[in-house]
This record gives sequence, C-alpha cells and structure tokens, in this order.
Amino acid sequence: MTIPLDDGQITVSAVELRAARDELQRFLLEYRFGMQEIETKLSILRDEFLLMHEYNPIEHVSSRVKTPDSLVDKVRRKGIDPGFESIRAHITDIAGVRVTCSFTADAYRLFDLLTQQDDITVREVKDYIAAPKPNGYKSLHAIVEVPVFLSTGPMRVPVEVQFRTIAMDFWASLEHKIYYKYDRQVPGRLIDELKDAADNAAALDDRMERLHRELHGPRPPHTLRV
Repeated sequence: MTIPLDDGQITVSAVELRAARDELQRFLLEYRFGMQEIETKLSILRDEFLLMHEYNPIEHVSSRVKTPDSLVDKVRRKGIDPGFESIRAHITDIAGVRVTCSFTADAYRLFDLLTQQDDITVREVKDYIAAPKPNGYKSLHAIVEVPVFLSTGPMRVPVEVQFRTIAMDFWASLEHKIYYKYDRQVPGRLIDELKDAADNAAALDDRMERLHRELHGPRPPHTLRV
C-alpha cells in the first residue's frame, strides 16, 4: 500500500499496517484502563453518597479516550516527536473523565475525596473556578496518575479529571458545538454572547449555592491541596 505524504509518499505492507494498528491499540488501552480505575473510584464515592448520606454531589460522570485521529492532531499541534514515549511524556489528557456536580463547592470536595486516596498522585491542577478563563469558563481541572496492573507489571497512567457544575457543563457543551460549526473562526458577536452566557451561568451557580447553604448550613472553606 502506498500512502501519500506532504513531502512524497511511502510504501508499507499490510503486515506492517496491522502491526502499527495493534501497537497503537495497545498504547491507548493503557489509558482506557487508567480511565476505568478513576471511574471505579468515583462510582464507589457516588454509591456511598447515595446509600449513606442525605446528599449526593455527583450528578453524572462521563469519560473518553482520545481517538487516534485526535491524538495525531494534537501531536502535530504541539510539534512533538510521534514516538509513544514522547507522547507519554508530553500529552497528559489522552484519557479524560468529567465529573458534573450540583454546586461549585462540590468540585473542590470531590477533588479532595479523589486525590486523598493513597494510590492517586496529583501531577497538575488548573483552578478555573478561582481564576476563570477569559471566555468565562469555570471548572477545576486536574491531571492525576493512577496505577494500572497489567500482566507485564504495574504502570502509572495519567488521567485528566474535570469537575464542573451542571450550568457550566451545559455552557461548555454549547460553546464546543459553536466552535466546531465555525471551525474555530467564531464571529465576534457570538463570542460576546458566549461570554455573557458564561457570566449568567456563574451567577446562577452562585445563587444556587446560597440557597443550598440556607437549607443545609454553611460549608467549610475550601483550600486546594495539591
């Protein structure tokens, strides 16, 4: 088979293509296992809240592993070597888990409950709740490492975990669709509308948090521990 490239072409056999495919699948499988470990931990927390507490801060959990096409695009954008070791070293969001919470304070609470577990290592935290992005996006992002035990031995796998409220999750989903539709060339008017919507979502979160405190009492202040 001949594959066209920007600067020429290469010829590879079907055996070589299958071998490359299998190697990529094995590579991505490590991240899928890491993602599943985080999902299991969150599932245990959610079940405990449902069975033993009067309030469950986890609304829902979603997850994904980057597709090969998405991974290739990111390797090109970052300008890194396409070898697997280089990708492991430079790309930490191949596996991602999103935790949607009822209230802003729940993001910090769930972050603490997850990262205080002995086998979790926190590599990086970006607190977009305390310091929102210019577009108004508010969320708590963390890169954590979790051990995965394979037949070849244990390995630590990075997983990106995002914590955000229902309101901000809705806003982020809409923003993603708009940017996809316009191929990231969004008209200025829509960018302004999105920023205003993000501010309104944040105001709604603040209002609902106040109502929650009136019903259940004040919460202890949050100090992000890394």
